[in-house]
Amino acid sequence: MRVLGIDPGYAIVGWGVVEYVGNRFSPVDFGAVTTPADMPFERRLDAVYQGVLAVLREHKPEALSTEQLFYQHNQTTVIGVAEARGVILLAAAQCAVPVFEYTPMQVKQAVTGYGKAVKKQVQEMTKVFLRLDSVPKPDDTADALALAIAHCHCSRSRLQSTPVR
Repeated sequence: MRVLGIDPGYAIVGWGVVEYVGNRFSPVDFGAVTTPADMPFERRLDAVYQGVLAVLREHKPEALSTEQLFYQHNQTTVIGVAEARGVILLAAAQCAVPVFEYTPMQVKQAVTGYGKAVKKQVQEMTKVFLRLDSVPKPDDTADALALAIAHCHCSRSRLQSTPVR
């Protein structure tokens, strides 16, 4: 199974493609789509859309795994992230790739075995699963790879999220 994990945003969109065969993970490719702060917001959304669309077309994943959007502290930021998430979902829909959402706790549970793990633990286990020399940077990219791993682990269990509608 080939899964694209996406950590949505409008400044940095982390992405990671993982191949999962016979309980073994292989990193295919990973990186980030970035936009400059001084770029008009609608152009940032277009850059996110174009960047994610290019990754989808190049790697042809069977599923896209992303984090459920939740309000944390900054209302302004959550609205922008929601808008960026919308163009990411549009790109997936145009490529006929089903989208699955996971809560942060589900990702932590799937990657570390503990739903309240700290970010460093998730990053280290991601590095171990993918047999990488170091934790990918930026953090958004490491988070995206963790989301891909989580989907691989959860897709055959009761933890599986239903596709986004």
